[in-house]
Amino acid sequence: MRPVIFISLVVGLGLLISCKKDITSLNDNPKRPSEVPSASLFANASVNLADVMASTNVNTNNFRLFVQYWTETIYRDETRYNLNQRSIPDRWWDEFYRDVIKDLTEATAIVETETLSLTAEQIKNRKAINEILICYSYYTLLTTFGDIPYSEALDINKMQPAYDDAATVFGKVVERLNAALANLDENAPGYGSSDLILNDDIAQWKKFANSLKLRMGILVADVDASKAQALITEAAPNVIANNSENIMMHYLAAPPNTNPVWEELVQSGRHDFVAAKTIMDSLIVHNDPRKALFFDEAITAGNGYAGQIPGLRATYNDFSAPATRLSVPEFPHTFFSYAEMEFLKAEAIERGFAIGGTAEEHYNNAIDASIEEWGGTATEAQTYRQQAPIMYNGTADERMHKIALQSWIALYNRGYDAWTVWRRLDYPSLEVPSGALFATGEAPAVITRMTYPVVEQNLNKANYENASSKIGKDQITQKLWFDKY
Repeated sequence: MRPVIFISLVVGLGLLISCKKDITSLNDNPKRPSEVPSASLFANASVNLADVMASTNVNTNNFRLFVQYWTETIYRDETRYNLNQRSIPDRWWDEFYRDVIKDLTEATAIVETETLSLTAEQIKNRKAINEILICYSYYTLLTTFGDIPYSEALDINKMQPAYDDAATVFGKVVERLNAALANLDENAPGYGSSDLILNDDIAQWKKFANSLKLRMGILVADVDASKAQALITEAAPNVIANNSENIMMHYLAAPPNTNPVWEELVQSGRHDFVAAKTIMDSLIVHNDPRKALFFDEAITAGNGYAGQIPGLRATYNDFSAPATRLSVPEFPHTFFSYAEMEFLKAEAIERGFAIGGTAEEHYNNAIDASIEEWGGTATEAQTYRQQAPIMYNGTADERMHKIALQSWIALYNRGYDAWTVWRRLDYPSLEVPSGALFATGEAPAVITRMTYPVVEQNLNKANYENASSKIGKDQITQKLWFDKY
């Protein structure tokens, strides 16, 4: 019997060892790998960035409402500046820190280890592209909130990160952007097919970075003219040069990589938005050929093109809805357009920065580019800008107002970008929405910043209070560091 017992023990021990090995392997979830390639992290961050900028989800992105392109029909909380009911600042904050900046930072760390599959030049390009999108994200956070966590933002040991001065962070972001530009090598690949924005076109990534740099230069023109001049003169010759170079996220016609506008309006069957009277009146009074490209006629017979006063209730059928073309699954999100660059150049020249050409030339180019970008014709563009109110003339203030108005129109459907330009130039005139909410003692005005996330107020209280004091007050009407007029 003893041999049998011995054999049984050996077999049992072997089974235990075998079982132990198999059980350990079960700890690895193939659907949630512990190691992710840099390309996967970059692609994920790119889509997250495009989606949050393009979104119409009232939980996250309400800038089309703030800049009065659209207004809400029944549920009007967001049009009326109720940011806390849906924790909107928290979601916007998280999208950039967690879903974009963190992923890109991890991609940079991982790409350093991929030396067996990538060349040194390709690794350098990937790191530079990551940096460009990180800079874009920090620029957006700075222009949303003001002072933000930066030096301690991604430090896992800093559960209560300090807030850094916005102007100081801006300078550091500029340094990072310049370094990324210097490191891009057009003779080497980057992310290959994982580059969902520019299809691995390194020359276009240079234009992405320079277009951001021009935008950042204009941003600080009223607070640091010398820095603005340096950024503008360096970037202007190297930005997007025509509509074919517009930088966009090209969505697909079928899920899962579809435009968020389609997902949130069509797929979900929502009828939450109609045209705001503010933009519709401007389109109508100036016989703008983009009117029918931006909006559909009202369903109610005889109403034609109609916009509602922001904040008032609107019956969906009685007003113009956003054009059907905006909500097809494959409609792209635009990061930078030729029209925007030409308006920025016109403004730069009006401010006294010599970058070539005249303000009028760039202004006219911008209008033509915008109308053609949206599907209008060159003839329509020329007819439109030959109208007396549109022609580039008048006093310095009148010319700047024309740039501001036309920029606001051209940036339609890019609510955040339009909101930032509007805050800088304070034109066109936007009225406070009906029923808008303000903190006790806060004078009613159009929203100029987003308040800090509630989670920061509760879990990072000391740093939150310090930051709020430095910027003035944590209120939606507090002007930010770049917004001096």
